[in-house]
Amino acid sequence: MGGNMKKALSLISVLTLSATLTGCSAVDQAKLTTGDTITVLTHDSFSISDEAKAKFEKETGMKLATTAPGDAGMVLNQLILNKDNPTVDAVFGIDNFSAQRALDEGVIADYTPEKDPGAKMRIGALTAIDAGDVCLNADPAYFKEHNLELPTSFKDLTKPEYKDLLVVTNPVVSSPGLAFLVGSIEQLGEGWQQYWTDMFKNGTKVVDSWSDAFYTDFSAADGKGAYPLVLSYASSPAYGKGAFVNVPGTCVAQAEYAGVVKGAKNEDGARKFIDFMLSETVQKDIPEKMYMYPVADVELPAEWAKYATRPADSIVPDPAKVAKNREAWQKTWSGLFENR
Repeated sequence: MGGNMKKALSLISVLTLSATLTGCSAVDQAKLTTGDTITVLTHDSFSISDEAKAKFEKETGMKLATTAPGDAGMVLNQLILNKDNPTVDAVFGIDNFSAQRALDEGVIADYTPEKDPGAKMRIGALTAIDAGDVCLNADPAYFKEHNLELPTSFKDLTKPEYKDLLVVTNPVVSSPGLAFLVGSIEQLGEGWQQYWTDMFKNGTKVVDSWSDAFYTDFSAADGKGAYPLVLSYASSPAYGKGAFVNVPGTCVAQAEYAGVVKGAKNEDGARKFIDFMLSETVQKDIPEKMYMYPVADVELPAEWAKYATRPADSIVPDPAKVAKNREAWQKTWSGLFENR
């Protein structure tokens, strides 16, 4: 996600691209993918500093261009749609819920960095760049004012006292939305469909964009919206500096990956980009620029230690299980949502 959270968090769809990165349309991508340009497909929360971008371009002699079609789900869809005629060189933002599908679709070329601080999180040819946890965030002032206890589990959210209090993102198009859906299935097993039916009856609002949910609908963020519970990240409270908190028992582990696009015109540039994303320069930037935790052992900002420690009890889904069932889960969820 991002340091100025308005530019970096899309905490998951979390952000707009840094103005210093060159955005381009799908039509323009092919023109940009030349030997002296590295074109990267990213989600819309990708952000690195001016200094980092300048350092990459100086060290490699290449221009860095990015294109961001939307959230992580859209990134994967675009890769698959263009697999026979790729128009980008590298990809960043595929998460652990989409990783296996990307590999199964054959859109990622083999590459393993010589120095890989996130090697334990590696999935096939995909290199882990950052990690985090999708969690519900709560507005404690609202709960205190209304004499309500914070929920502490997925099941709590269906209780009458939490009616019309929660906004989440659509798991078909949203990375945190998918993480939350998978987490609910891990927790509730075969009862997950009834759970979501009950959630909709209890007034859970669903939007497509994390930024809409967080900045517009959430009562403790900038928009001062009507919902004191929002689907976001464990790191989000660092942005609020105590104005909101994570809801225990609702966190799902997430990691974001980069890869060389199979058939890329500039594979050498793609490999250099992945190496650069693992460099100390970028890894130190990740918390404040993308509101995720770096995979390298670098010092975190002071406010993270105070407000955004990683939860110890996050659900850790099996990527292979998610890959096998993802489309069926999303289709079933969509049916429940449409018939709510």
